[in-house]
Amino acid sequence: MRRRPGIGGLQSAVTARDQYRLLGENVAKLRTDLMKEQLATFRSQLEEFARKHKNDIRKNPAFRSQFHEMCAKVGVDPLASNKGFWAELLGIGDFYYELGVQIVEICLATRPHNGGLINLQELCNLLRQKRKHDREAVSEDDCLRAISKLKVMGSGFEVITAGKKKLVRSVPTELKKDHNEILELAQAQGFVTVDEVERQLSWTHGRAIDALDTLLDEGLAMIDDGHRDGKRRYWFPCVSSISSVGADS
Repeated sequence: MRRRPGIGGLQSAVTARDQYRLLGENVAKLRTDLMKEQLATFRSQLEEFARKHKNDIRKNPAFRSQFHEMCAKVGVDPLASNKGFWAELLGIGDFYYELGVQIVEICLATRPHNGGLINLQELCNLLRQKRKHDREAVSEDDCLRAISKLKVMGSGFEVITAGKKKLVRSVPTELKKDHNEILELAQAQGFVTVDEVERQLSWTHGRAIDALDTLLDEGLAMIDDGHRDGKRRYWFPCVSSISSVGADS
């Protein structure tokens, strides 16, 4: 018959557990302190890197994108404020604020033609036209970062994906799966017909008409009835690049 541990044995076991727990806490604290020290070192090196390459960061979009990736890895957001070290050193807070204002202007100017949904690539092209006299080049990554700041402000701006294209939405329209599938289908020609939607997506006539009517009501599609075959075309400016009218105003 096994002997049960006495009071002394139980106390020893409790003491041993406490010692192991304390040891574990000490190891965890040492690791945390080491990580904090490493992060502080990385941030210091990042600041030195920014000072050394600030002209490249301002003028070269690819270099600027890589710099943002480096910042993200050490928990630094140069766009968090227009004040402070990063704003004073690089001025990139003001740069993205200015981009955001110009993006809003372009989206407002093209909204009568595209219903508030514009191809990201086209938006960037219009933005470059608007800034053609500025020294800083603008990339799609810059546009996305500026739009992300607009989204944080609750302005209704959002980037959505339809097939291979990224679209910028500037109106609070909720696009469902059916609508996205039609937008993806329209990318081949810029338009769709009811027959194409039924055939390509294997939909019923009612489902196709319902989705297309919703897109029409939201101002995202335009009707073209002037064809010999008698088939109505539903054009989508956000994927057919006809939304540039009025963007330079």
